Formats: sequence, C-alpha cells, structure tokens
Amino acid sequence: MRSVGNELAVRLTETVRRLDLDNRDLPVDHGQDEEEDLARMLIAAAWYQVLARTPIGFAFTPLAKAALEDPGAFTLTRLLELPDRDLVADVTNQLHAAAHGPLEALRARTRPEDCVGGPTFAGAQITADADLVVDGLLLDFKSARRPLAEMSQRTAWQLTGYLLLDAADRYRVDTVGLYLTCSGVLASWPVDDFLTLLGACRRDLAELRGVFGELLAGCRGQADARYFSTEEETERVRQLLEHLAPVAGPGCCPVCTQPLPEAPRRPRKYCTTRTSASTTSCRCWVSS
Repeated sequence: MRSVGNELAVRLTETVRRLDLDNRDLPVDHGQDEEEDLARMLIAAAWYQVLARTPIGFAFTPLAKAALEDPGAFTLTRLLELPDRDLVADVTNQLHAAAHGPLEALRARTRPEDCVGGPTFAGAQITADADLVVDGLLLDFKSARRPLAEMSQRTAWQLTGYLLLDAADRYRVDTVGLYLTCSGVLASWPVDDFLTLLGACRRDLAELRGVFGELLAGCRGQADARYFSTEEETERVRQLLEHLAPVAGPGCCPVCTQPLPEAPRRPRKYCTTRTSASTTSCRCWVSS
C-alpha cells in the first residue's frame, strides 16, 4: 500500500501541474475523461487519509480490502479501478457545482498566493488543521448530503476553534464560512456577527484568543486528570469560560442563551431545529 501510495502521489502531482489547476485564466472544469481520472485519484487519496486520521475506519475502505485480498496484484491501476462509477460521478458533480456557483466569484477575485490550503496554527496547544483560508475568509468544506445536518453546534464550535487558535493572527481572518459541496451553498459570517450569534460576551478577538490559549494550556497541564483538583483552578476555568460565552439563565437555550420559544406540549430544552445524540442545531445560529 505504501509503494502504491507513493505512485499515486506522483501521478496526482503530475496531473495537477499538467491541468494547471491554479491558473485563474482557465475554467475549473475540464474534459470528462480528465475529470473522472482526477476524481478517481482524489477518492483513492482520501482513503489513504483515513488511515492517518482513524486506523480503525481504514480497515473498511475499498483500498484496505483490495490490498489485503491480493497484495501481489495490488497496483496503482488496480487502486484507480476501485472507486464506483456513481461515486466518481458524485465527485465530478460537486466540481461542476463549485465551478458555476459561489466559489466561482471567490476564485475570480483572488490569486493562488491568497489561498492557504490546510492551514495549521503555530504555537497551538492542540493539533488542528482547517480546510482553507483565502483572502481573510476561513472556509470549512462539508460534503454531507443533508446540509442542515452540518449547521450544528459542533460545526459552530469547530469554526470557532480554528478562529481562536490563530493567536498570532497569521491568516488575518475577518470572515468564517462553510461551503456545502453537494448543494453548492456558501454560508459565511463576518467574525463579529459570528461571535454575536454564538453568544460570546466579548467581541475583542485578540482577548478571546488569549483567554482560549490560557484555557487550553491549563487543560493540557491537567491532561491526566478528569477534573481540576483545586477550587482555585475550577474558579479560574469558570472565569475564563465566562470570557468566551455567557451562562444561560432560566428559560433560555444553553446553546445560544436566548429565551426559549413557547412549546405547545412540553417545555423546550433547546431552541432547536434538530437534535441527536451527537449534535444540537440551535435555531438562532442556523436561521441567522
């Protein structure tokens, strides 16, 4: 798998350069054969990425299954045959949506040097890499088939984490956003508006970043403990959290701290449009 992966990296690099994909004078979409070939390589690369992120899930990828089934016959040609036709068509359709949707205008007004793919955050206490920063816009890509599922509390905190981890203001982010690749929708918020929607007590981004860094440093120092061991440490964490977001009062949504809407049958716990075991979507955040 490693040998074939290295071949894939070389082929992918050569293809990107041959198609001149960062040339703003050329259209995003290309010939059907070229698009399908690139889609197959990207899908295969995504399977390799699964191994880096979650080795348990990697065992269920077509890449792992094919390589384990017959290691001697596992070649780059075999790898690129694995993606299903429908999966390849889905990727190329997302490409066309990007070429003729809201990203088209973003591409037209920026240069390749304005774009940072996979930005990381120097000095951060945790490992994190965002998807894209372009001309002050911190953009995360979501490929879920149900777009509203991505407009969740978890997604809001993910964007907030990236924003606050840039303590040195290296990327000069003034807007955060989501691009929903399946539907071709770009939703973005100026940083001040985004913090307001989250219910942050303060709008000074430098102060929030400093508080967030201090909180992470304290949590990392207590990595082996399930809680802070002294009342002083617990109180300090409470004070830091109050800098980041207010505490919801009685009858208010704990996500956005806004008064809960009237419920005809039973009291509401959240001001939600959708709640599951893993996500809670706050109507105030979504509708705004």
